[in-house]
Amino acid sequence: MLYVDSNIPLSIIALICGLISWIFTRWLMPHLIRRLEKANIVGKDIHKSSKPIIAEMGGLGILFGFILGIFMGIILHPELDYELSVVLVVILLVGMIGIVDDLLALKSKEKLILLFIAGLPLIWIAPPEVSIIYMMSIPIIVSITSNLTNMLAGLNGIESGLGVISMTSLTICCIILGKYDVTILSMSMLGALIAFLHFNKAPAKVFPGDTGTLIIGANIAAIALIGRIKLVALIIMLPNIIDATLKFYSAGVMNRSEQQPTQLNENEELVKPEKGFKSLIRLVLRRPIKESNAVKIIWIIGIVFGILGIILTIYMPIITGNASIERILMLKDHLYYNI
Repeated sequence: MLYVDSNIPLSIIALICGLISWIFTRWLMPHLIRRLEKANIVGKDIHKSSKPIIAEMGGLGILFGFILGIFMGIILHPELDYELSVVLVVILLVGMIGIVDDLLALKSKEKLILLFIAGLPLIWIAPPEVSIIYMMSIPIIVSITSNLTNMLAGLNGIESGLGVISMTSLTICCIILGKYDVTILSMSMLGALIAFLHFNKAPAKVFPGDTGTLIIGANIAAIALIGRIKLVALIIMLPNIIDATLKFYSAGVMNRSEQQPTQLNENEELVKPEKGFKSLIRLVLRRPIKESNAVKIIWIIGIVFGILGIILTIYMPIITGNASIERILMLKDHLYYNI
């Protein structure tokens, strides 16, 4: 492989990776959309009265853009080639699972198990001498996080927009903490997501499919684990966690026949059904509103939690200096290394 021996700062390398990812995805998407439509890999946009047919599985564009960004990171900073290559393997495996799910509709249990397997390579770059519990938690985190970003979905631009917010927040947090190497991961995904959002925002020309939504969560998991910012990532992902909690709680006590999709009224506004599972989107739909406005509200919620994650990062040195917090951290380290 070609390597560039340079003293380019990691922050600049991350920026270059993000730019390359954005340029490639922006160029690729029109061609990919036409190919998907020609192959009849399409779906109905049920939140429009005309029910237009939209290309599905557009997350391939995000995946390819991310791959190119990571390749650029490996070329410009070969000292990180092992770590970046492992993450790339994980994202590729998760992307393959997304492709299979988009085409064959995997069962929830099958998807969880496959995502667990896809997360196993991250164990190779775990901190030295960690415990079995910590090592086994790594693929579990990948599986859960990937599913979380896959669940808060269904409206034009909501998944890719939240992905942009999450990656931006994580990039800022990593910069504050001086973890510039991890920003290669966040910036490579951020560039691809910004380019994809142009085609995915209302009125959408393409949907990400599970191919796109799963890899967003997997990359968040990789950033959180490698950058050791799991608590920050947890806060940033709280909109997804709240949404998943609402869905699990409500769907668990309802029969499938009682579920009803979100509906449209005569003014092209989204309306919460009388019966159906609860979700973060449906909490927003206390009154009928346009799809684009509902998405913007969800984005604002994501921005709020992203800012909270950044604030936590800024005050991390003060928080960890507290005696009570230090005892908790000592217990955490005991679990990491001794059990």
